[in-house]
Amino acid sequence: MNNITDSFLCLGYWPSAGSFGLNTDILATNPINLSVVLGVLVFFGKGVLSNLLDNRKQRILKTIRNSEELREGAIEQLEKARARLRKVETEADRFRANGYSEIEREKLNLINSIYTTLEQFENYKNETIRFEQQRAINQVQQRVFQQALEGALGTLNSSLNNELHLLTISANIGMFGAMKEIKD
Repeated sequence: MNNITDSFLCLGYWPSAGSFGLNTDILATNPINLSVVLGVLVFFGKGVLSNLLDNRKQRILKTIRNSEELREGAIEQLEKARARLRKVETEADRFRANGYSEIEREKLNLINSIYTTLEQFENYKNETIRFEQQRAINQVQQRVFQQALEGALGTLNSSLNNELHLLTISANIGMFGAMKEIKD
């Protein structure tokens, strides 16, 4: 096994019966291993590879058909757009022929409508201001009245003693009695 060609022809060294050995000649074993692996891959992978290629081919064909359909649709849309463009150009020519009187009328109507709306907003604003002023005045009046009432009660409570209190009660009872006699 000294010669490389001998190892290719013999396909390795077989030890004598009853013992097991390991062929360490890399040049002799690698080509054999590679050929076996490649043979297995070709045998088992051929079907998988052909299926993958067939699927890829079908997807490509489907994409081409879809692209052609989209192209036809785009051509139709382009023709429709061109027809609409011609129609719009005709309308534009008609508007130019009729002049801009309709546009001016619409402009004046819009200006008048905006002026009326602004007047309404001004009126609403003035009403809101008057309402808020009246509410502020009412709040101030209530606060002044409350403070005056609190001040009067404070003055009465501080200057009222027991004797004056009894005198006031007696006077009120006397007035009540006089009112009762007038009614009878």
